Amino acid sequence: MLLSAAGHAQDVRYVSDKQYIPLRSGAGSDYRIIHRGIPSGTRLTVARTSSDGEWAEITTQRGTTGWIRTQYLMKDMPAQNKLEAAQQQAAQATEKSAALSTELETLKAEREELVTQIDTSGSQLGNVTEELTQLKQISANAVQLDIDNRRLVEESENLRSEVEMLEAEKQRLQDKLQSEDFINGALAVLLGVIITLVVPRVWPKRRKSSSWA
Repeated sequence: MLLSAAGHAQDVRYVSDKQYIPLRSGAGSDYRIIHRGIPSGTRLTVARTSSDGEWAEITTQRGTTGWIRTQYLMKDMPAQNKLEAAQQQAAQATEKSAALSTELETLKAEREELVTQIDTSGSQLGNVTEELTQLKQISANAVQLDIDNRRLVEESENLRSEVEMLEAEKQRLQDKLQSEDFINGALAVLLGVIITLVVPRVWPKRRKSSSWA
């Protein structure tokens, strides 16, 4: 029996619906069966076909190679396989949708938490800003207080110097007054002595008249 290569070296075919197809060692019904029950929907790779086109050499996904009648092969996936694939995809989509819904709820919760944190941070920022403003005012007041304190200290030093000068002047005047009192007292004593000594000489005593006269 003449053989012909398949149109494509790696042509993919599927076993038709509701079939269990025997796999033979050669291109004919008289060849030995090497697999009795390839189920419908099995994915096969076609390497070549017989010259009459009735047989195809295929390889299963598990690596088993043999010959099968081409009448059991089809290019498209069987309806049952399509249905099962669609159901599997639907189940996966449902599962993915549930996972996405859960993730969405988680993201919403995280968003709410972030909004709360942002509100809290905004409130804290407002408080910190207010405290900073107060600190700036206190700092400005402290600077002014320092300036006033320095001015008052300087004025106090000047007043202390003036007081010391006045105290010294007071002491000087007091000493001067004490000296003048002493001099005045001495002058008074001296004047008394002079009067005592001089006046009798200026006005001599009148002599007493003689009793014999």
